[in-house]
Amino acid sequence: MQTEKIKISGMSCGHCQAAVEKSIKSLNGIVGLEVLLKEGQAQVSFDESKISLKDIRASIEEAGYSVDN
Repeated sequence: MQTEKIKISGMSCGHCQAAVEKSIKSLNGIVGLEVLLKEGQAQVSFDESKISLKDIRASIEEAGYSVDN
């Protein structure tokens, strides 16, 4: 299992936070998730044999938010 903090731009309200959570939780291999609106980040724990960090980042971007490097 791997845990990563992902910086996210564009989240401004609870709806944004929920949209990011829904997008990430829909992915196979997610073990744990905490999306922090005020900090503009998500802490994601995942099974790297089932999903990559790149896939998680792509899911956030598809939901309409920017992932900061």
